[in-house]
Amino acid sequence: MHVFVHFVLFLYIFVSFLVHIQENLDDELVKEALKTGVDLRQYSKQIESELLQVENASIQDYIKESQNIASLHNQITACDSILERMEQMLSGFQSDLSSISDEIQTLQGQSIAMNIKLKNRQSVRGELSQFVHEIVVPESMISTILETAVTERQFLEQLHELNHKINFVKEQSFHDSKSALDVRDILEKLKIKAIAKIREFLLQKIYQFRKPMTNYQVPQNAMLKFRFFYEFLLANERHVAKEVRDEYVETMSKIYYSYFRSYWNRIMKLQFEDVADKDDLMGIEDTAKRSIFSSRPQLKNRSTIFSLGNRGNILTTDLEAGIIVPHAAQKSDTKYPYEGLFRSLHYALLDNCCREYLFLTDFFMVATAAAHDLFYMVLGKALGMFLKELESYIGECYDSIAIFLSIHVVYRYQVIMHKRGVPALDRYWETVHDILWPRFEYIMQLNIQSIKETDPSRLCSVDARPHHITRRYAEFSAAIVGLNESFPSERVNRLLALLQGEVENFVLRMAAEFPQRREQLVFLINNYDMMLGVIMERTTDDSKESESFKELLNARTAEFVDETLAPHFGGMMTFVKECEGLMERGQADRLRKDEKRVTTITRSFNRDWKKAIDDLNQEVMTSFTNFRNGTSILQAALTQLIQYYHRYQKILSLSTYKSLPIRNELINIHHIMVEVKKHKPNF
Repeated sequence: MHVFVHFVLFLYIFVSFLVHIQENLDDELVKEALKTGVDLRQYSKQIESELLQVENASIQDYIKESQNIASLHNQITACDSILERMEQMLSGFQSDLSSISDEIQTLQGQSIAMNIKLKNRQSVRGELSQFVHEIVVPESMISTILETAVTERQFLEQLHELNHKINFVKEQSFHDSKSALDVRDILEKLKIKAIAKIREFLLQKIYQFRKPMTNYQVPQNAMLKFRFFYEFLLANERHVAKEVRDEYVETMSKIYYSYFRSYWNRIMKLQFEDVADKDDLMGIEDTAKRSIFSSRPQLKNRSTIFSLGNRGNILTTDLEAGIIVPHAAQKSDTKYPYEGLFRSLHYALLDNCCREYLFLTDFFMVATAAAHDLFYMVLGKALGMFLKELESYIGECYDSIAIFLSIHVVYRYQVIMHKRGVPALDRYWETVHDILWPRFEYIMQLNIQSIKETDPSRLCSVDARPHHITRRYAEFSAAIVGLNESFPSERVNRLLALLQGEVENFVLRMAAEFPQRREQLVFLINNYDMMLGVIMERTTDDSKESESFKELLNARTAEFVDETLAPHFGGMMTFVKECEGLMERGQADRLRKDEKRVTTITRSFNRDWKKAIDDLNQEVMTSFTNFRNGTSILQAALTQLIQYYHRYQKILSLSTYKSLPIRNELINIHHIMVEVKKHKPNF
């Protein structure tokens, strides 16, 4: 084992030696020596000799420079002593700095303490200064409150300051502030003086309302400029504030009541003298006999009771027009329907109420329920008068359109007031509706009942033209439907449906007075066409009334066409219907027995068809009051004729009649169509 270890160690040394030799061989000088074949031992001795020479030369150099080296040694020694002294000085500086640092920390602590004291003193000084400023009563305030007029700006500014000081002293009294006791008396005296001057000023402004012909908006605007006066009274002397408010309420309540009472009485004299009464109903005959002792004059124009005309302008262009001026209207002898007077009265009410409500909420600083209560204290008496007079008049009114227009005026004025942010009259508007709606429904029921009880046999004259009762209905229904579109009401729709049903029954009763069916149909068509035309002109095309009358008109027109064609082409029409019925039942073989009948029908048609068309034109165009409607009915009749003739030709083309000689005599349908086109309208 030891032999192996020695062997390994020997190998390691040998390998290291080889590596060392290899490194030396890589040296440039060794390489050069090996290349030139120099003896290394000799070369080594040469090198040693050269080194010895250099060493000796170096010693000589040191000997030559010995003095300089000694001088350098002395200098280094001197520097050491200097550095030693410097070290001692720096050590002294270090100890000094250490003591200075302690002193700085001490000063810093003192500075922080002084800063805290300064802040505390400044804080105390600020609060104390503010306290002194707020509690001290300056001489300028005293002189201004005592001597300056309340309308001056300086008085208002000092009043604000006085109010602030009063509140501040009250607050300090709760903290047992001794200084507050020093100024309490002077502030109390100034407050009493200011309240006295403000009270006198506000009462004077209120008394100005009582002067005749006064525009009360002027003193109101003046009071609004000094709205702080009332705020000061309310905060410091509530019984004086209540006195001012009560005086204003009493004064304005009387003014509004007097104004609206006078305006109502004067404006109602401007109504048309001819007004509807209980006999002016839709089903009453215009020429109904009256007692010879009756002194009631005939209406100048009864149709205006049931038609709208330009009365609807009060809901559009005239809704917010200026109110009617009674003396100007009397001077020009201008008269108005009731709804025009109603609009003017309530527009004046709306305008004044909006202005008054906004004034009350601004000056007296009230809102919501308190604002409503104060508003009704001012205007309650005038509103009560309005409702009393309205109820009295409406109870005797029979003009349903005027009432319905008034209802819609109220709807629109409600919207206007809400846009202005004034809900004060909502309760009043509801009461007005409670007065108007039942009366409107009552008059509608009277009209419905009047039509229901109308006896056609008792009417003076009956002809095929549109009846005046149906014309009244058409105008009235169109007016109500058109107005109802903006604010739809289901109760109105129900009443109109009842009225329409009674009118339809009345038209049928009237038609039954004619002995012939054709005359009945002419009467029905004329009336349906007139009612449909009036309703469609003033309402939308898809209204219930227009759709209903369209169906009735189309049904009666189709019946009239058959009734009119029958005298001229009845044989052919009957034959066509019978043959088509047999073919539908599968009995076409039974058509053979009608060969002679076909010949007769064909020759009769060929002989008379042109004259029959001319006669149709004459009969139809003279039967209907509406030329356009008559023309359309004529075209419907001629179209029906062509269709019957086409069906007749189709039947003759069947195998049963195909061999008949009469088929060669059939007139070409195009010839008939050419003739029909001659009667086609140009519009």
